[in-house]
Amino acid sequence: MPALPHGLLEFDVTRAQSARVCNYLLGGKDNFAVDRQAGDALVKAVPRLRFLIAEHRRFVHRVARVLVVEDGIRQFIDIGAGIPLAPNLHEIAQRHAPQARVVYVDDDPLVLAHARALLRSHPAGRIEVAAADLAEPVSVLSHQAVLATLDLGRPIGLILTGVLLADVVDPWSRVEQLREAMPSGSCLVVSHLTANFHPGEVGAAVAVAGGAGLSLVVRTEEAVRRLFGDWELLEPGLVPVSDWRPASPVENPAGACFWAGVARKP
Repeated sequence: MPALPHGLLEFDVTRAQSARVCNYLLGGKDNFAVDRQAGDALVKAVPRLRFLIAEHRRFVHRVARVLVVEDGIRQFIDIGAGIPLAPNLHEIAQRHAPQARVVYVDDDPLVLAHARALLRSHPAGRIEVAAADLAEPVSVLSHQAVLATLDLGRPIGLILTGVLLADVVDPWSRVEQLREAMPSGSCLVVSHLTANFHPGEVGAAVAVAGGAGLSLVVRTEEAVRRLFGDWELLEPGLVPVSDWRPASPVENPAGACFWAGVARKP
C-alpha cells in the first residue's frame, strides 16, 4: 500500500483487521468493535487462541535477545510489525545493545499512526516506521526509513513473524528477494501457522477468520522450510514455536500450532 498523504489516515471501522484483532487478543486497547467481535468468534472456535498468540510473541522476544547477544546483530527490519504493545522488538534489542536500530514496516494506517506516536528509542539507538508491503519487497528495501536508518552492508535481523499468514501470491519469491538483498551474516526469523498440529482447531480458526474477512493461511513444515532458501538454520532448526530455545522445558511444544525458525545467511 502506498504511503498516505501526510496527516490523512483512513481507518475502516466496518471490517476486522488482523493487527487490531491480535491487539485485542493480547489485551490491548487499540481496536474497534468489529475487531473484538472477530476476536471473540475466534476464541469461541479455538479456546486456546490467546495462549497461541502469547507463545508466538514470547518467541519473538527470545529471538531478539539471541540475535543481539549471541549473533551480535544491531539492526532489524520487522515486517508486519503490528500495533505496538510493550515490550516491543526494539525494547528487547536495546535492553542488551542500546545502539540497536529497528525499522518497523506495516501497511495498515492505524498501525503506522500508533507506531509513530508511541514508539520511543533509546537515545543511543534509533527506530523508524515505514509504510510498505511484503507483497512488494522493493517498497521495503527502497524505503527512505530503511536506507536512512540501517547500514545495508552490515548484518540485519529480518523479522517475518506472522506476516506470512496473509494471502500473498508466491511468498517464497517475495522472501527470496528480501533474502538476496541482505548482507552476509544476516538472520531471517520466520514463524507460521500450520495445520501439522491440531488440524481441527486450526481449520476452525481459518473458517471463522474467513467469515470475518480476515486472511489466515496455513502452511506445512516443508512449505515453511522453503522460505529460508539455502540459509543455515540455527539450532534447534525449524521447530514448534514454543520449542525454539525456551527459557524452561515446554510440556507440549506443538500446542501453539506455529512452526518457527531462524536462519543465517552464509
